Amino acid sequence: MILVTGATGLVGTHLLVHLVKSGQSVRAVYRTAAKKEQARKVFTSYIEEGESTSFDAIDWHQGTITDIPFLTTVFEGITNVYHCAAFISFDPKEYKTLRKVNIEGTANIVNLCLIHGVRKLCYVSSIATLSELPVKNYVIDETSDWNPELLNSVYAITKYGAEMEVWRGTQEGLNAVIVNPGVIIGPGFFDNGSGLLFTKINKGFRYYTTGTTGYVAVDDVVQIMCKLMIGEHTNERYIVVGENLSYKTIFTMIAKALQKPVPTKKVGPLVLHIVYYVQKIKYIFGSRPTVFKASIRSAFSISTYENKKIKSELIYSFTPIEKAVQHTATFFLNRS
Repeated sequence: MILVTGATGLVGTHLLVHLVKSGQSVRAVYRTAAKKEQARKVFTSYIEEGESTSFDAIDWHQGTITDIPFLTTVFEGITNVYHCAAFISFDPKEYKTLRKVNIEGTANIVNLCLIHGVRKLCYVSSIATLSELPVKNYVIDETSDWNPELLNSVYAITKYGAEMEVWRGTQEGLNAVIVNPGVIIGPGFFDNGSGLLFTKINKGFRYYTTGTTGYVAVDDVVQIMCKLMIGEHTNERYIVVGENLSYKTIFTMIAKALQKPVPTKKVGPLVLHIVYYVQKIKYIFGSRPTVFKASIRSAFSISTYENKKIKSELIYSFTPIEKAVQHTATFFLNRS
């Protein structure tokens, strides 16, 4: 049986669709009933009329990856693990929670994989753990090491710590692969992550910064994870990025797909720094900040990611990001 943690997130839910449709026996970990119902709506949207695939055929278990007694029960009879669970926040005030879930939680998964003799672990990390060198036109690949001297977000720090737990597991005999996706584009979750961009742009958001980063369709992430799991690939990392795009380009794609005005207002670093300090003052009175120093750096960084390794080893062709954006926008507009 296959275990999926973080089964009600963007990657986890789409992974469930793929696994169940391919006839796999799946056990899924989720935290709240509300998240499970949200995942159900996305899952069932992929099921064609007359198809026997059932959301309820999944062996669902409610709990957290920081609860070792719970996980011990969940791991009974498990042969392979997709570890998608993570806490996502860029707020330094949530660093302790980030460490507990992302690092300690991953350590728990790794330890139980070793105890139960799991065949392979696939861990979903992030391109945030891969650092660029201060060299013009530098391209980030799987050999790009973590740079602690950079202004890294608290999220990136804890995802890197989680990776260290996975690599520690490989030294103790665990077969594992790490995937480092770019910004994942996919339907169903519009209150966080890339989905929040669709919500904001649909409401008329017109601003953009000058940075560049990597993007990938959620279906590509899922298919690559499954191919890596059943293949001979082990103790390796893989960058999963379809295209490198500027923020203006991706925002424009989303706006056109939603039939909204394209972004025209360029924001410079000074404006975001002013917003950052204004939010710090408001935080005293209970308002939660949304702009942080690390996110300001990211907003203006020109980061380019190489995907040759995954394309050559799997002979894989990525979905055009514009197609993924259009699919996601259609779901967004029809979700009611």
